[in-house]
Amino acid sequence: MEFFPSRQVAVEIFNFPIHWYGLLYLVAFLLAYYLVFKLQHYRDLELDKEAISSLLSWAIGGVIIGGRMGYVLFYEYAYFSQNTLEVFAVWNGGMSSHGGFIGVAIALAVALKKRGIPLLPFLDVITVPIALGLACGRLGNFINWELYGTITNVSWAMAIPGVEGLRHPTFFYALAKNLLIAAICLRHLKLSYPRPGETFSIFLLLYGVLRFAVEYFREQPYGWFDLGVLSFSRGQILTLPIIIIGLVSFLMIGRR
Repeated sequence: MEFFPSRQVAVEIFNFPIHWYGLLYLVAFLLAYYLVFKLQHYRDLELDKEAISSLLSWAIGGVIIGGRMGYVLFYEYAYFSQNTLEVFAVWNGGMSSHGGFIGVAIALAVALKKRGIPLLPFLDVITVPIALGLACGRLGNFINWELYGTITNVSWAMAIPGVEGLRHPTFFYALAKNLLIAAICLRHLKLSYPRPGETFSIFLLLYGVLRFAVEYFREQPYGWFDLGVLSFSRGQILTLPIIIIGLVSFLMIGRR
């Protein structure tokens, strides 16, 4: 057994590496199990531990498959089309939060329908675990020195090994963003006048708007897309549907 054989690997057992990414995903799902069980009463759910375990199993599959396929299809299709087996090497990094959203949405829609669990109350409950899980992923970005920002001279700029100039620590910006979203959603979840689905709509709006803002400080290896008077990064373009869905659902729930 060897501890910390490299920056990305936490421990190596019999030459089998256990990456920090994997450990952080484990922490995220353990947090989700605990928090769903504790927070479900705010939406009058009474799920037992077996039901929560089953739903989280579906969610785990959805976030891993969706997140990885989102990265492959949205960001690095040319590379992975030539290196097909690398698609399965998730320990090397490369997950898309947008793909993860799609994967979780499909997986939970199937699982909740099979068990007859109301969709909107459950979505409200999982906003806090999702935000904290995203925060764990951003910590993984810091460990792997990936998704760093543009060159800057701010006092908190960081030197990234092998990268020219001091950079915005955008992985920490995103980490703070997700912790803020978790706190706001938790506060809203505890309000005494619940409208099922409203907390999840707020989560989508906050995530979309704040992610859109963080993109302006992030290094853009895929460049900017010029749409006339405005230029957007690939991440911002993929985030726009999240903002629209969050806004429309928030207005519809408020009207109802």
